[in-house]
Amino acid sequence: MKINISGHHVEVTDSIREHIQEKFSKIATHFPTLIALEVIIAKEHGKHRIELSTKYEGAKVAASSTEEIMYPAIASATKKLDSALKHRKGQLKANLHSKPNTTSPEIAHEKVQALNLG
Repeated sequence: MKINISGHHVEVTDSIREHIQEKFSKIATHFPTLIALEVIIAKEHGKHRIELSTKYEGAKVAASSTEEIMYPAIASATKKLDSALKHRKGQLKANLHSKPNTTSPEIAHEKVQALNLG
């Protein structure tokens, strides 16, 4: 998976890149069809904001987190993105299954009458 990291008012160092690679290695194994991930690290008003976005199976999936310290913000955003991807995967799997046919009340009544139980 290709990870594009950009920083706004933050210098993206090698240790930050390594930390982000480590965090997203688990997501990359769970969702092998992910091709690219956009990571934006911004510092606004003394807080770090992490924005993550990607495309998964034709839909854009995004997550963000704001914390005072950068590394917990990365962890929180990663957790949110993982949850959003699992939700999207569940939606796709749910659409694959056929819905069970239910008998409407009128038809059930007709079937009971046809049995001549009385």
